[in-house]
Amino acid sequence: MLAAVAVVLALVVAAWPAVAGALREQGATSVRDAVLRAAAQCCAVEGSYPHTLRHLEEHYGLTVNHDDYVITYEAYASNVTPSVVVVPR
Repeated sequence: MLAAVAVVLALVVAAWPAVAGALREQGATSVRDAVLRAAAQCCAVEGSYPHTLRHLEEHYGLTVNHDDYVITYEAYASNVTPSVVVVPR
């Protein structure tokens, strides 16, 4: 019984880095989707995409943990969906 618990524990410990990495990547995807949804909402309300991420945070309720993610938000034109890249720290 004790050996089985030790084996299970060893498997969990060995798999943890992969699981943690997958969770960080999933979180980054969720943040990117939230930024793009907020940008689309802004475009629908204001008639153009916002030029900065800060505009979405200040006026559309977007909350991003900048300690956990690096976000690159590039708006090329007011009628083109911005480029959003989110990388976990």
